[in-house]
Amino acid sequence: MLPRIAIIGRPNVGKSTLFNRLAGRKLAIVNDTPGVTRDRKEVQARLGGRDVLLLDTAGLEEAPPDTVAGRMRASSEVAVRQADLVLFVIDAKAGVTPSDRAFAAWLRRQPAPVLLVANKTEGRGGGMAAMEAYELGLGDPVAISAEHGEGIADLHTTTAEMLPEEEDPEVRDRDRPLRLAIVGRPNAGKSTLLNALLGEERMITGPEPGLTRDAVAVQWEDAEGKVRLVDTAGMRKKARISEDLEQMSVASTIAALKEAEIAVLVLDALLGMDEQDLRIARLAEREGRAVVIAYNKWDAVEDRAAARQALEDTLQTSLAQLKGITVVAISAMTGKGVDRLMPAVRQVMERWNRRIPTGELNRWFEGAVAKHSPPLANGRRIKLRYATMPKARPPTIAIFGPRAEDLPEDYRRYLVNSFRETFDMPGVPIRLHCRGGKNPFVEE
Repeated sequence: MLPRIAIIGRPNVGKSTLFNRLAGRKLAIVNDTPGVTRDRKEVQARLGGRDVLLLDTAGLEEAPPDTVAGRMRASSEVAVRQADLVLFVIDAKAGVTPSDRAFAAWLRRQPAPVLLVANKTEGRGGGMAAMEAYELGLGDPVAISAEHGEGIADLHTTTAEMLPEEEDPEVRDRDRPLRLAIVGRPNAGKSTLLNALLGEERMITGPEPGLTRDAVAVQWEDAEGKVRLVDTAGMRKKARISEDLEQMSVASTIAALKEAEIAVLVLDALLGMDEQDLRIARLAEREGRAVVIAYNKWDAVEDRAAARQALEDTLQTSLAQLKGITVVAISAMTGKGVDRLMPAVRQVMERWNRRIPTGELNRWFEGAVAKHSPPLANGRRIKLRYATMPKARPPTIAIFGPRAEDLPEDYRRYLVNSFRETFDMPGVPIRLHCRGGKNPFVEE
């Protein structure tokens, strides 16, 4: 496993700005509103020539444990206990506060080494402001400006010196993780599901809708191997997206979906599947991602036969492009049924990643064309000659023949459904390209 570096500090001291700076790209939402980051966000980065896992955490605040702020602090404390190195960030402009002193005293009792980072030291007097940090008893502070990039080179060097010795990269990179995005409407139970899969309270949950504001990545392993889980902010209807923060959350969800391989769409079984859920599923399909439905809160459903039938009817009439989509009934809160989710995901992943040999593909193609000949286009016959599969992830078929590009939509759907049925690919998006000229996938 890569060494874990947790970025810790009070709200609004610049933790997410520093996270983005060290990650080399904008991953965490940055806003002047205190407490924007509510969950631990994780990304692989390179610091001082070392590959690391970088954790952006919620702000440390003194608050009762049953409040959102209290749950945020508990999440940050877990990150510290799991870290190989802690970057404790303070706002040098604001000076050392009583909260900084209290958290520094707590950090001195933790097993992980702590590197003190004095942020916002740009301009005149910045270096002098950082000197005040010595009183925290955490050693020499590294003076930086995360926003302007000042002092970042020194931070890289010092961080690399404080990390444990590097492990063998061949052992570390033995296999590549499955990239899985958990998507759905606000309050459907996405974060509760992620916590159930991990077996820990990684994500902050509660009755308040919209607690997760950012896409949060977590490295994990199931029985089959490595998984990169991404819990996303809930996507509301466009008319309800008004605040800047929420607009950024939706953009973060879409970006997470683009980077994923499989999407788990979490539905509230008490509410069923509505237009917003369909919109999310169609977005995943457009991006070429396979979808598995986690039908959550199943333990609270009274008429299960009716709920299942209602979902089936909606899927058949409104989501034909993902025909045969896998549905797993679960209760993320109690954990019931959650153990069946990842095996279903792995099965769908195998379909999504599957390549059909050219000979086998053309035997299917010839049979499908013989069973139903292509219709005439503008009174002229369409002659289909052969098919290739230029890529998987998602399965993509290219069909060649004179005027193949004129194939009507219903015949294209027939070919896709026939391919899906013949090669057992339910719930997987399938791409069909028709080419009337020469094969564009053959290199010159």
